[in-house]
Amino acid sequence: MEKPTYILEFEKPLRELARKLEELRQQALETNVDLAGQIAAMEKDIEAAQREIYSNLTPWQKVQIARHPKRPYALDYIGLIFEGFEELHGDRQFSDDRALIGGTAFFNGQAVVVIAQQKGRDTKEKIARNFGMPQPEGYRKALRLARMAEKFGLPLLTFIDTPGAYPGIGSEERHVSEAIAVNLREMAMLRTPSISVIIGEGGSGGALGIGVTDRVLIFENSYYSVISPEGCAAILWKDAAAASKAAEALQLNADTLARLGVVDEVISEPFGGAHNDPKQAAEALRYALQKHLNDLRGLDGERLLETRYDRFRRLGIYTEAGAIRS
Repeated sequence: MEKPTYILEFEKPLRELARKLEELRQQALETNVDLAGQIAAMEKDIEAAQREIYSNLTPWQKVQIARHPKRPYALDYIGLIFEGFEELHGDRQFSDDRALIGGTAFFNGQAVVVIAQQKGRDTKEKIARNFGMPQPEGYRKALRLARMAEKFGLPLLTFIDTPGAYPGIGSEERHVSEAIAVNLREMAMLRTPSISVIIGEGGSGGALGIGVTDRVLIFENSYYSVISPEGCAAILWKDAAAASKAAEALQLNADTLARLGVVDEVISEPFGGAHNDPKQAAEALRYALQKHLNDLRGLDGERLLETRYDRFRRLGIYTEAGAIRS
């Protein structure tokens, strides 16, 4: 995959340094002057700037990376780490939702069922995929495939990447909230190992609708939140421009989520984001999935239910401080 040309606002200083480096190289070629020392120094400056920027990203900057147009999507990872993926279509009630895909595949030689939210690259595909926002039939298709995984004793792997479920009139008329609620209940009771991975955006109930699993993993620059930063800003500050402030308040980034126990593991990304080296990101994902599948493989149905129940019951536990006495 070619190097991304899309530059985020906070990456612009790197682009300027890269431009100067290219000018030095071009000058060395045209004048036949040895500029190796200056080029090496500039390369060190670029490396230092990269480490400074990417080691101190704000929550909002990580949200921007999660939304990067070159970031690997579910089908990219499926193509890199699975074999024999066979997509299955339709919810057997209304239609086939292309924002939510799923089917059977082999992962390291083991048969699995994969469910994933899929965005589009160009305008045509974005419209066809509804910008990665599933409708009720998508969640009902996901449930059909989850029940199939349980029936045949296959592990269920879900990839989350959505700004949220589609809130349009048709979606509401076909009861998107009910479809998500049913998924939460039924996935909680599946008697087969299940793992979900937030690979980009994890927005609201649209993400949770395929995320009630035994293990929840997240990529380093992904986010998982009850609402998008813009939506939160519009509600609390009456201004979507306050999204950066909302991202900080929501504590939606991977490291915070791991500390709170919302996710079970943070998967490291290549320097600067998964879009800089999708193959490396895919291998990190492969390793994490296999590790957690190995942990879950020995658990029978009853034990899976018990541990899954305990996992989600632990979320939201807090301690009230006692009154301060003088």
